[in-house]
Amino acid sequence: MSTELKSRPRMSTRNRVLFFVTGWLIVLMPFLFWWNTWFGRQLSDKQITEYLHDDKHPRHIQHALVQIGERMSRHDASVTQWYPQLVAVSAYPVDEVRNTDAWVMGQDTSGAGFHEALLKMLSDSSLTVRGNAALSLVRFGDASGRPHILELLQPAVVTTPQAGKIVDTSTAGTPIHQGGTIAKLQASAQTIEIRSPIGGRIRQISAETGQTVSAGEKLATIDPGTDQVWEALRALYLIGQPEDLPIVMAYERELPDIPDHVRQQAVETEKAIRAREK
Repeated sequence: MSTELKSRPRMSTRNRVLFFVTGWLIVLMPFLFWWNTWFGRQLSDKQITEYLHDDKHPRHIQHALVQIGERMSRHDASVTQWYPQLVAVSAYPVDEVRNTDAWVMGQDTSGAGFHEALLKMLSDSSLTVRGNAALSLVRFGDASGRPHILELLQPAVVTTPQAGKIVDTSTAGTPIHQGGTIAKLQASAQTIEIRSPIGGRIRQISAETGQTVSAGEKLATIDPGTDQVWEALRALYLIGQPEDLPIVMAYERELPDIPDHVRQQAVETEKAIRAREK
């Protein structure tokens, strides 16, 4: 036995180094990915300025916006240096960036140009951008985005962008993030990923894998997520009208997918609307 142990070849120094480096990378790479994508990582003023102008990395812009929003909530006066850039970002081509920007501009009703930029965002192509702009406008005492707030409380219907064959779909009941893939459509030589316009839960899939569909055909229905519903109900507490009550009261039902705090907010919102009727 001892002879066998002595004759067993040892790992070379080079292989030991490679083994160590590989093991280290396995641990390090997830950390670096988290570090570079976590919006809670504090940025210096210089980094915020750099990130806001980093058109090659939209998540850097979003990270900077989140940091500015947090500093605005702490009434940090130094953030006003970036206010002109916040207005400029309202027209940025990536939905997630505009969505975050709409939320951030609602943190300071004295921001120059914020009110006007948010009003323009009510015409945005993205449902969530329109909704966030409408929610922020409530802070300005402006109820002109009310129709878009009501839209946040209703299921989103997803249609096919063009004719083709469905090659893969998600399942009804599956939670989904905004931008998450609902289905894949084979159209000519390309495969198109059809994504959810909102975060929430897939209520219904209307097309099956292998089915041929036409452009504009209904593909799925997405129920809005809890946070989206709660924020919309809070806004309607302030600006809701009697004709909004059927949508509000739908969230008062005791159903497994309606959390208690959302149900309670719906009740309080109904009371506030009825009190304004008197």
